[in-house]
Amino acid sequence: MKIIIVEDEIPALEKLEHYILQYDATITIVARFSSISDTVTWMKDKNNDFDIAFMDIQLSDGLSFDIFDQINFNKPVIFVTAFDEYAIDAFKTNSIDYLLKPIRFTDVSKALNKYKNFKTYLSSGNVDLASKVKKLKKIKDRFLVRLGNHIHSIQTKDIALFYAEGRDVFLVTFPGKKFILDFNLENLIQVLDKKVFFRISRTYIVNLEAIENVVVYSSNRLKINAKVKIDGDIIISRSRVSGFKNWFDGN
Repeated sequence: MKIIIVEDEIPALEKLEHYILQYDATITIVARFSSISDTVTWMKDKNNDFDIAFMDIQLSDGLSFDIFDQINFNKPVIFVTAFDEYAIDAFKTNSIDYLLKPIRFTDVSKALNKYKNFKTYLSSGNVDLASKVKKLKKIKDRFLVRLGNHIHSIQTKDIALFYAEGRDVFLVTFPGKKFILDFNLENLIQVLDKKVFFRISRTYIVNLEAIENVVVYSSNRLKINAKVKIDGDIIISRSRVSGFKNWFDGN
């Protein structure tokens, strides 16, 4: 079994690595990363020659969920974190377990046993566990929205962008109509075509066709001028600039 670890706290990394090798000394830890950017860079440059990833959630440059927005990550994940509020978001990715710090050997052992059992049950041929799970996810081609007592069906291709405002999430159509949506952005990015939509920040998901142009906002940030009118600036998060450029370039 080959494993990568994404963890920015050295003591936590060392403990996790110790427990993994205690579970099975033949396991190879092929790479260790402390940030989103390093993980994404390695994943783009290397063949995905590993079986499973252990990931902390809160990293120095953002949440590890951002990794899934920037690359096609088709491997199962065991999340290891000190925070329990991300559990629902974690299981909307490729997660097969969610371990709370401080972890124990029994936690790691049970998680790896679960991975082995799932793989035995679901895998066939050269198709791995995560690929099978991904096949179950359906790209949405329309969303139901409510306006007063009326329910409308909005085709996804007609949506320019999504944005969060407080606890509410809105979709904005190309004609400029705005509707409240019963989704959060984490849910949305899982059911949208990633070739067409990109999550540029914790606040916005944009449609490629909605981008008028992109301008330099600061030394390492970008701003989108959209084809639809919206209050406020649409700024690309620092941690997502590299992924956005690749997406915008068609990579």
